[in-house]
Amino acid sequence: MQDSPLSAQAAPIASLTEPVPNSSAAEDRILVDKAQAGDTRAFDDLVRKYTPKLYGLIYNMTSNREDTADLLQDVFAKAYRSIKRFMGKSSFYTWIYSISVNMTLNFLKKRGRHHKVSLDDVDTGIENDPEFIRVTTAKTGTLREVNIHELQKRLNAAMMKLSEDHRTVVTLYDVQGLQHAEISKILGVSEGTVRSRLFYAHRLLQTYLEDFVK
Repeated sequence: MQDSPLSAQAAPIASLTEPVPNSSAAEDRILVDKAQAGDTRAFDDLVRKYTPKLYGLIYNMTSNREDTADLLQDVFAKAYRSIKRFMGKSSFYTWIYSISVNMTLNFLKKRGRHHKVSLDDVDTGIENDPEFIRVTTAKTGTLREVNIHELQKRLNAAMMKLSEDHRTVVTLYDVQGLQHAEISKILGVSEGTVRSRLFYAHRLLQTYLEDFVK
């Protein structure tokens, strides 16, 4: 795959704070059509657009930078190999998110069979997302006067205690800001299932963090 957009000439993985270029589903469709016709530059544009959001998605599911970088490369490699089979029945957005979630969940399940993640070794991931802290604490009262670093550590540890499926919906909804309908399409489950998983996950997070809120 000499002209692969994942070659050494491709743009490096973007940081979590890099803004996502503003473009519509229609513009995605144009880029997909060009990529399917063999235009690797068009696929490069899709990679640059979706790298920041997908990096955040995978990072908050794995809480490990090295694993995230490897998985992100694998996601785009699979998308590149499969782009000609993309029929447009869903948006490219939903399609690439589904690939990312499925590959990450498979990775987490395999990792879980080989070793149990030590919470002491958990990389700082979701703890640095102010919006997630706001969402998970705003409805339960004000924060106690505690060391904010300790709160962030506990929040990240609490996320890692959730099952992979529950961590996924929390990441998609609370961190990525997706709606129930979008998450339903990405995960291939009903909106009712999404709401049920979110409710259960939020209850667990509140329990894990109850000594930090009034």
